[in-house]
Amino acid sequence: MLALFHFIPIAASSGITAGFGIAVGGGLGAVGAGVGIGIIFGKVIEAVTRQPEMRDEITSIQWLGFALTEAVFFYGLVAGLLSFVLK
Repeated sequence: MLALFHFIPIAASSGITAGFGIAVGGGLGAVGAGVGIGIIFGKVIEAVTRQPEMRDEITSIQWLGFALTEAVFFYGLVAGLLSFVLK
């Protein structure tokens, strides 16, 4: 029974470990960005239905929020790739 919980360590310099770290980090970053973008667009729809006359101002703020959310994802992706390349 105890043998089931014994993990075989993989060297930290292994390509499998580094690739797995990048995949998990990129995947979690993509999920976070997707959730953030969904929240942004959902709130924009709510705001425009409440105040249709403010549509132009709300839309410009929407695109700013979208761009910043995507930038955070790309910064995380670049950091993961740099940590893989520079080891």
